[in-house]
Amino acid sequence: MRTLLLAPLAFLYRLAVTFRHRLFDWGVLKSERFDLPIICVGNITVGGTGKTPMTEMLVGYLSRSHRVAVLSRGYGRRTKGYYEVRTDSHYRDAGDEPLQIKQKYPSTVVVCCEKRVKGIRRLQKEHPEVDLIVMDDGFQHRYVDPKVNVVVVDSTRPIQSDRLLPLGSLRDLPDQLYRAHYFVVTKCPEKMAPIDRRILRKVLIKYAYQQIYFTRFESFRPQPLFPAEARSAPLAKGERVIALSGIGNPGPFLQTLRERYDVAAEVTRKDHHVYRVRDMQALAALLAQYPDAAIVTTEKDAVKLRRSRKVPAVVREHLYYMPIDISFIEDSATDFLQKIEEDVKRN
Repeated sequence: MRTLLLAPLAFLYRLAVTFRHRLFDWGVLKSERFDLPIICVGNITVGGTGKTPMTEMLVGYLSRSHRVAVLSRGYGRRTKGYYEVRTDSHYRDAGDEPLQIKQKYPSTVVVCCEKRVKGIRRLQKEHPEVDLIVMDDGFQHRYVDPKVNVVVVDSTRPIQSDRLLPLGSLRDLPDQLYRAHYFVVTKCPEKMAPIDRRILRKVLIKYAYQQIYFTRFESFRPQPLFPAEARSAPLAKGERVIALSGIGNPGPFLQTLRERYDVAAEVTRKDHHVYRVRDMQALAALLAQYPDAAIVTTEKDAVKLRRSRKVPAVVREHLYYMPIDISFIEDSATDFLQKIEEDVKRN
């Protein structure tokens, strides 16, 4: 029944997206290329595929030889237009992901602007020292013609078996993947079967200029979000925890916790969730039920909770976050990053 109800909406969505792409292909809508290299990190699905960790990895590497800036739409922020993120910005002004990047790389210029062309022009004017821009989530945008397109694909949600919104999680047409230069497949199992890699290569790679890399998230021991108030040092394996997440695809995060800890309860919210007093009251109630438990959340949620005055003392004492990093399978990170560097330098 749900499929029957949503199928007409998915059909209309397909028509709208197809027509918009045709306008760009025909030159009715214009794509603009700038005089400094732009790397776009994007995807064609809604929800968490791993764009932000990928962006952070590129910023960390390319900052060694470039003055890098990050341009983001700043999804979920209450501000409009051009906004330059500071380390002490409120996440409601900057968006949770741009603020996370800025706090990890304080010397990197991070700006938000929903109109990417306007944002790039102003960024160039106000920061003439910048010689490279990493555009977070702009593959669909098309008003900007980046030098390199890196498309992040979630291995747990295969594109070949997905469907367009609202029937599935695809927000763009799979046939637009011809514009990608690199595919980074995230959340792969530690021992990924060769046949699974071959299937993904066949599905994604259509042209000789495209390359694919397989990665997984490497999770580290949860750290206290409020060290001065924490009840103990980093959590030991097997301790009781309450899982807290407000991200696009919490499955891998929850699975990691289940493998390493005794998960007493799971509190899952929508992506970019704004934590309110009632959320804190619910966590305090769970702590009353499990007084020996720690609350473990994601890095993205930690950005929102760190400066919130709504977090009561009892929750602050028990609140931890799990750092993550992208780990390339078969030690291919160096190859990927060096190829990106070569593309940036190539005229």
